[in-house]
Amino acid sequence: MQRTSILETKDLVGQEVTLCGWIHNRRDHGKLIFIDLRDRSGIVQIVFTPKGAGYDLANQLRSEWVVCIKGKVNPRPEKMFNDEIPTGRIEIEPTDLEVFNKSETPPFPIDTDGYEIGEESRMKYRYVDLRRQRLAKNLAIRHTMAMFIRNWLSDKGFLEVETPILTKSTPEGARDFVVPSRLYPGQFFALPQSPQQYKQLLMVAGVEKYFQLARCFRDEDTRGDRQPEFTQLDMEMSFVEREDVMQLNEGLLIEMVQKIYPQKRIQKIPFPRISYKEAMEKYQTDRPDMRNDNPLADGDLNLLAFCWVVDFPFFEKTQEGGFTFTHNPFSAPKPEDMENLMNKKNIAGILTTQYDIVLNGWEIGGGSIRNHQSEALEKVFEIMGFEKERIEQNFGHMLTAFKNGAPPHGGIAWGFDRLIALLNNEPNIREVMAFPKTGDARDLMMKSPSELEEKQLKELHLKTVK
Repeated sequence: MQRTSILETKDLVGQEVTLCGWIHNRRDHGKLIFIDLRDRSGIVQIVFTPKGAGYDLANQLRSEWVVCIKGKVNPRPEKMFNDEIPTGRIEIEPTDLEVFNKSETPPFPIDTDGYEIGEESRMKYRYVDLRRQRLAKNLAIRHTMAMFIRNWLSDKGFLEVETPILTKSTPEGARDFVVPSRLYPGQFFALPQSPQQYKQLLMVAGVEKYFQLARCFRDEDTRGDRQPEFTQLDMEMSFVEREDVMQLNEGLLIEMVQKIYPQKRIQKIPFPRISYKEAMEKYQTDRPDMRNDNPLADGDLNLLAFCWVVDFPFFEKTQEGGFTFTHNPFSAPKPEDMENLMNKKNIAGILTTQYDIVLNGWEIGGGSIRNHQSEALEKVFEIMGFEKERIEQNFGHMLTAFKNGAPPHGGIAWGFDRLIALLNNEPNIREVMAFPKTGDARDLMMKSPSELEEKQLKELHLKTVK
């Protein structure tokens, strides 16, 4: 079958084409039947006449049936132009109609933006929901952004390296999702909260410039705009200082916006920089919205106010009176604070090399220069109250690696889903993910999480307590 995409038909007046897609809607005007046919590229109008081919079958067509239509591309009468769609100046005169598959009545309309439809229904029938043009566009632009990032970083000498999904449970902030081992009873893998340790080990391995569009997993309580699995743009570089990482990422963000979102305006280039202390004093948040204009004013949906927040405290007090890290235990302190770290003095005053990138009041990424010497990393865990045995058990592999020629290195991770949602003016990250979980972390389409059969539990050496 020599199929033509619907978008191509606008340039094929007078030619015969074969189109495949879904019935978007149907309108009967007297004896004429008008069908809007939809594929991924767009929508085109098909006009069936009583004496034309396929008329009787066209009478049976309903929304979301999957069909193949052969026909001739004709210009529309000028008074019938519809310049709201690319194919609005042509129509198809059918010569053959074939039904590939019928459809039940759709669970909800898909010719709207879908915001008015309840989440439970949309997620249960996500494969139908994804047919709406807004979501199809979101998936397409997500692909475009991913390809732009891959090509841009590749041109800068980065290697895309995949890191393991089955890994080790280590304390990094959120709860781990764990996977029981059938071969090793009572032992478990964990799904990575991020590729943090692996990307640092790649630096030890001499990769020097790494990136990955990485899947990350965090078993967090349901709140706000969170998902149990999400995507990061993850990167790490050897022989760099904080300025190198920030400049490279700023350049990537600027070029990406200019190429993919030309309608957007970046408020200030280079991006403003603000210390954590100043941000908290002036904005009462470490994610300041620095738009000069009223964010609710007309036109400000296309205003992008990026900024960097730097000079974060390394440690903060826990409820028990000890210390924990504010961002990442693998961060290095600022050079002038290294002595205090090594001597475990003035702990509350130690600043880290952490840098966050913020857009319109949302954190979209964060990173740091890392501790690349085992002694310094060990001091971080000691300050957090870890005993020698626990440090060795959880992070011995990192300490050993750093004793085998680790270069100075640093990196960053973007919240890829969040950035796309913000740039597409979407209210949450679920609108830019193909198959997200609901707000309470369920997959209504696959009906998961679900119970395991007793046989599977036995193989995994597990028992459940109800």
